[in-house]
Amino acid sequence: MFMYKSSIGKKFVQAVSGAFLIIFLLLHGTINFFSVIDTFTGKFGAADGLFQKGCEFMALPIVDIMVPILALGFIIHIGYGIWLSVQNIHARGGLKRYEVPNKGAADSWSSTNMFILGIVIFGLLAFHLTHFWAKMQLLDFTGGEAENPYMLLLQTFKSPWILAFYVIWFVALFLHLAHGFWSMFQTVGWNSQIWFKRLKVIGIIVAAIIVILFVATAINAFVQAHFLQPDLLPHLMGM
Repeated sequence: MFMYKSSIGKKFVQAVSGAFLIIFLLLHGTINFFSVIDTFTGKFGAADGLFQKGCEFMALPIVDIMVPILALGFIIHIGYGIWLSVQNIHARGGLKRYEVPNKGAADSWSSTNMFILGIVIFGLLAFHLTHFWAKMQLLDFTGGEAENPYMLLLQTFKSPWILAFYVIWFVALFLHLAHGFWSMFQTVGWNSQIWFKRLKVIGIIVAAIIVILFVATAINAFVQAHFLQPDLLPHLMGM
């Protein structure tokens, strides 16, 4: 009941689910970045490339078990985020910006627009799932054959418009994570002035690392598709 009726309880659930998702993003971003490493080792598109091995790891049964848990984590995080935002709006008598108790945090644009950032991230997440998850993990679940991960990267990011959409998503993700990281620790009691300043810096660093991993992957795939190996896509598709 504490998790449902108490504002602190709801924020605690939000913090725990957010921590779980940050760990996943670090893992996911690292595996994606393997494709960039493959570029420098000359194994982009190769069956023994690091990115291919990373995708094979993500297809292991133990990871398949984690997918529903991850999906539940997303649902809980999004659901509680909406719930808290609606309650904040109602408590303040109208559509006002998201407030935080610390004045220094309130000076940040992202801290006052976490709900809007969440909507942007969620909307583009659905866009992302149709490009990759539906053509890889979903096919594994249904007994189909997953598509070549290098091919999916080239097919997706060869379009400058799609690349632009993803960059917007990554920027929103950075702003959301940079605020959410220190807010997560503040929720569990690490809210002293000394730790607050440190956690803000650490949060920016963690968010930057995650976003750099994803942005580098997207830009590398765009460069591969148009400049380095434009003939690789037909080869990967078996043409």
